[in-house]
Amino acid sequence: MAVTVSPERDVVATPIQRAFREALYAGAIALGLFVLFIGLRTDQNINNELILVQRWALLGFVVIATAVGRFLYVGYAQPAMERAKAEKAKAPAAVAEPGFVRQNFNKIGVAVLLLYPVAMVAFFGFQGSLKWVDNFGIQILIYVMLAWGLNIVVGLAGLLDLGYVAFYAVGAYAYALLGTHFGLSFWILLPAAGCMAAFWGVMLGFPVLRLRGDYLAIVTLAFGEIIRLVLINWREVTNGSAGVSGIPKVSFFGLMSFNVSDPNYIAKVLHIAQSGAYYKIFLYYLILGLCFLTAFVTIRLRRLPVGRAWEALREDEIACRSLGINTTTTKLTAFATGAMFGGFAGSFFAARQGFVSPESFVFLESAIILAIVVLGGMGSLGGIAVAALVMIGGTEILRELGFLKAVFGPDFTPELYRMLLFGMAMVIVMLWKPRGFVGSREPTAFLKERRAVSGSFTKEGHG
Repeated sequence: MAVTVSPERDVVATPIQRAFREALYAGAIALGLFVLFIGLRTDQNINNELILVQRWALLGFVVIATAVGRFLYVGYAQPAMERAKAEKAKAPAAVAEPGFVRQNFNKIGVAVLLLYPVAMVAFFGFQGSLKWVDNFGIQILIYVMLAWGLNIVVGLAGLLDLGYVAFYAVGAYAYALLGTHFGLSFWILLPAAGCMAAFWGVMLGFPVLRLRGDYLAIVTLAFGEIIRLVLINWREVTNGSAGVSGIPKVSFFGLMSFNVSDPNYIAKVLHIAQSGAYYKIFLYYLILGLCFLTAFVTIRLRRLPVGRAWEALREDEIACRSLGINTTTTKLTAFATGAMFGGFAGSFFAARQGFVSPESFVFLESAIILAIVVLGGMGSLGGIAVAALVMIGGTEILRELGFLKAVFGPDFTPELYRMLLFGMAMVIVMLWKPRGFVGSREPTAFLKERRAVSGSFTKEGHG
């Protein structure tokens, strides 16, 4: 059994003793952190007076669960992982053949995505599938596309962007305003919104050409807040905090409409039963196609000279400049390309919601998108998609956990704790996989043999 020797005293502490001590510390810290958040709750009585409701039983449950979890981790899980790591280091290196799932992971993923709405309709019917197709399928794919767009800036070029939600907002308002005031089609405004977002990406790129690291992050954060404040205060155009409503729906490539009152409504043309599920299913395949377009363009660009210039910029800007690469053009193309896909996602978001307001484009959205990129593994499309599934899908599934009300009381609303669980998941993933779900970089340019470089031997560039 492994033991720990204290440097201050000649006392030998077993893992169980150390686990017991750390469990007490963890319980005390949890008590101090949650006594005001969980132990006490503000409410109003019948006289409309503010009162404090005591929930000591719930607080005790959380503190005990925290202490027990820490005890089990330090006393049993940590020694087991250390033994497994030691045995793995002693064992001879063997190259294991990837299994069927690993070899065909991309094909299986594409097949699952294509059949997902069909499966939901088969299980829950047309009306019952609305929630699963919209809240899970479409919502997750929007964040997948946003994260893949930001991955070009952060994961490939190494430029830390904290204001990516600004391009998301530009695309959404471009479609909302031009669609409502001029009646233009979604298929015309989709590329227009992307071009407009790319233009503002270039406008952001010029002031930050000489900035790196934390300074670049601060300026991009300010840019995102500037766009949000402009949307709030430019009331003559954006309608301020009230937002833009009545945004037209997407048509079926201009052939059929999804509005029941139109003569070319899809159900009337195809002589099928009326249902709102047709529009949601069409939107699902539309955003899925946009995601595939984003992945295809990203993969192709990585193999071109501009993609290799992004990777060189990410690893070392000084060495990149010394090789004769124009870092100005490289940074501007990264910002413009990433912003363009953010504009595409924004226009789709506006069409899906039918309403946009500045509250949908706060800094928290940028933080969530950046967290998905980091947790998935910067530069990895598959890892980012898995991270979006876990983070966005995990928070959405909280709405379905009704049995928690039987445990914590009828007034318990699980979705209010989504950000707490989101933060806990981020901490756990960063401890378990510091470089994200896919912590390796596979360079597009190689001499003789393509090799994936482990994330442990690389560091993020400073842009």
